[in-house]
Amino acid sequence: MSAASAGCLVAAGIPCSLHYLKEVKASVHGHGDLRSSFHGTVRLKQTVSFSPYKAEKRQSFRRFGARALDDTKAEEAKQTEDGTQSSSSNDSASTNGSATKEAFATGELQYQAPGLWNGFVTKCRMLIAPPWQRVKKGSVLKLKLSGSITEQVPSRFSSTLSLPMLCQNLVKAANDPRIAGIFLRIEPVECGWGKIDEICRHIDYYKKSGKFLIGFMVVAGEKEYYLASKCDQIYAPPNAYVSLLGLKVQATFLGGVFEKVGVEPQVQRIGKYKSSGDTFARKDMSEANREMLTALLDDIYDNWVNQIATSRGKTVKEVEDLLNAGVFKLENLKEGGWISDIKYEDEIDEMLKKKLDIAEDKKLRSVDYRRYCRVKEWTLGLSGGGDRIAVIRAVGGISRTRGGVSLSSEGIVSDSFIEKIRQVRDSKDYKAVVLRIDSPGGDALASDLMWREIKLLAAKKPVIASMVDVAASGGYYMAMACDVIVAESLTLTGSIGVITAKFNLGELYQRVGYNKEIISRGRFAELDAEQRPFTNEELELFKASAQNSYESFRNKAALSRRMETEKMEEVAQGRVWTGKAASERGLVDALGGFWRAIAVAKQKAGISSDAKVSLVEFSRPQTSPLALLQGGASLASVLLPLLDLAQTESGRKFINFLIHGANLSDVSSSRGIQARMEDISVDGLGFGSRNDSSL
Repeated sequence: MSAASAGCLVAAGIPCSLHYLKEVKASVHGHGDLRSSFHGTVRLKQTVSFSPYKAEKRQSFRRFGARALDDTKAEEAKQTEDGTQSSSSNDSASTNGSATKEAFATGELQYQAPGLWNGFVTKCRMLIAPPWQRVKKGSVLKLKLSGSITEQVPSRFSSTLSLPMLCQNLVKAANDPRIAGIFLRIEPVECGWGKIDEICRHIDYYKKSGKFLIGFMVVAGEKEYYLASKCDQIYAPPNAYVSLLGLKVQATFLGGVFEKVGVEPQVQRIGKYKSSGDTFARKDMSEANREMLTALLDDIYDNWVNQIATSRGKTVKEVEDLLNAGVFKLENLKEGGWISDIKYEDEIDEMLKKKLDIAEDKKLRSVDYRRYCRVKEWTLGLSGGGDRIAVIRAVGGISRTRGGVSLSSEGIVSDSFIEKIRQVRDSKDYKAVVLRIDSPGGDALASDLMWREIKLLAAKKPVIASMVDVAASGGYYMAMACDVIVAESLTLTGSIGVITAKFNLGELYQRVGYNKEIISRGRFAELDAEQRPFTNEELELFKASAQNSYESFRNKAALSRRMETEKMEEVAQGRVWTGKAASERGLVDALGGFWRAIAVAKQKAGISSDAKVSLVEFSRPQTSPLALLQGGASLASVLLPLLDLAQTESGRKFINFLIHGANLSDVSSSRGIQARMEDISVDGLGFGSRNDSSL
């Protein structure tokens, strides 16, 4: 999580202080988050096929069509007369120096029941659909929300729950006459609040179809209940772990540990709030970090309380009283109207059989998430075509090269990413680009190289940044090169700052009997020497290099957002903001999900709001053999800890050290200045403490 300037060694081998999880969004002008694109009735059309753009690099794409009664111009005229801005009330204000004052399309999903002709066509398509797309009439779609939810479009053999596919299934289910309703099984999810809101947005769309939605909580904390609260009815088994005790954020510090073992972290963090290096250098939380984390916690807590109150028909005080009462008995949750009833899953199946008039001796007809993903939008009459919009997803940490051991398809490698950017820039096939960013940042140089390529792309066609769970530090660096930045209300963003560090291992080496001697030429040739601290001259160079990188980052941000440098400095300094707070300060243009970003892209490209568009996906990952092993049930349990370890930068270095005999200093360090946000998680009690009961 830290790096060294001018060849200095950087701390990267130890998990950072806080843990952050992630989420997604979607928005086509006229669907998804279409509220901003235009007002009126919208029909979503979507399909998957292959683009013939390059035979050797075929890109999958989805076609979306939208029909709408577009009264945007009339609404804008009305708001102009009132002296107001025809955009979301949370969009950036004109007083903060934000990049633009224009009204942006909203893009909200609007369900419209198919007419007789469209219904007939859909039935005909179902008759000729291949066997793997067949679903029995009256089936219940069983979706299981559990574990990691990624923004990345899944590879063919991936077992990871994908937000784009999950949201797509909710849209398909709303329009599929064979689906009678949805059974949503909810267990602990690993994602940020942005993805949670995107799922809820699509649940709201699905519910407009009038079909039932049953929620079943097995293990649930605040995020899981937030999702369940959107369901028509909420059930839980008698011994479910449901803990609704409030939200918290925490920080971990290793300064005292390093002191005891003889390691001296020499950290340069530029920015009052840039707290990534605190994990290594401090023993407690700084006041600036406490101020920042408290503000983030307050925003997320207020949103949780208000959304639960709205979903469950309660007052804010009643929701707060629930948290403060420490309720753990399901009977109390039932009596208070927080859940509908206490039932096992088989009892709910029997209840649904009666609801669907299925005989007792017959099984409930159902289809699971993975199988339903095979159903194409074309089969349901949701496909469309026309102008193309490229979708490029930037997910994970930022680096210049990929590590030697990688189990995850997530991770932004600048060279590969730049190749995609240039491919889109050089093609005349795409009218606009939506850049989906779900990244805490990483290597500052890699971030800057990508920033330049995005700027060159934006000079030729509109580029809209769509932030997911987190787009901070290097993630924000990429976003600020775009024409418009769209973020979720609870996206973690900003963190305009840099960090660089070196570990002085001299005392540790002395204790274990390890020695290293260096012969060098040049005043700063030993800047990265880990067996001793910096000299005064080296320290000054170390500081100056980090300061130079920070000023470059800040000045480019000010230029991109059309702010005075002094104004940008007030909101920079490494501070992390929620999307809502960033919008109020001019760091973000509009609030919404993926569909709003598509709506804005259409607006910027001069595409009519009711025109059909094709979304061309440029970021479908390749599954590595190790990732397949990780998902296999036959993998020996002794290897699982190593597989988990290899998913972190520090873990990969440690494994490379074991395999290749790398230098000890390389295990805990890497080169380069880092534009990276510390890991931040605002959650409840935690999975471990929800499962500490045993028999």
